[in-house]
Amino acid sequence: MTQQNFGGIGMTSQRTRDRLINRLREQGIKDASVLEVLGRTPRHIFLDEALSHRAYEDSALPIGYQQTLSQPYIVALMTELILSAGPRKRVLEIGTGSGYQTAVLAQLVERVYSVERILPLQSKARERMRTLGLSNVYMKHADGGMGWEARGPYDAVIVTAAPESVPEPLIAQLDDGGLLVIPVGDGRKQELKLFRKNGANLEEISVTPVMFVPLLEGTVG
Repeated sequence: MTQQNFGGIGMTSQRTRDRLINRLREQGIKDASVLEVLGRTPRHIFLDEALSHRAYEDSALPIGYQQTLSQPYIVALMTELILSAGPRKRVLEIGTGSGYQTAVLAQLVERVYSVERILPLQSKARERMRTLGLSNVYMKHADGGMGWEARGPYDAVIVTAAPESVPEPLIAQLDDGGLLVIPVGDGRKQELKLFRKNGANLEEISVTPVMFVPLLEGTVG
């Protein structure tokens, strides 16, 4: 992935991206590797062309099917939390969506296993991974709340939609010492939480109030 191929012009230029990274730094994102990856990842290719001029705003944007491209600050924060206990090798992502969070993770961990319930979104995300040359991403069309047991256990799980309570299969698929980053709550109040699995115990930290789309059951073809 190079600036030559994906640098963009005007509102998608590297200068515009650099302004976003400066804002993220001011908001408290400290991990230099996370900031560097967000600075070089072309967020505009994860949006329809009509919205690409807004790609480097620090805001969530629609991607169809009542789903959103997450706010860059939230992507940075969740990624930073995943890496907070050191390098991760096997990360499960629930909710591929546009593939933006997936692409960020793929540049920072060894392997990303990403589950998406809406097949057309997954198909677009898969094509974007090919465009970016990211070959360490594995995708599955399935109900995200069930995780991806066959590829586990994972040393981290990241969830990009909010259940009202933490799905038990995701905890079961965490390796000992693994981290789970997940928004929990309903349509009125949600909290981003960080869990660490220690044997039979699950340590819980509340991070910040958030607002994600709900984690839904079933699949869409």
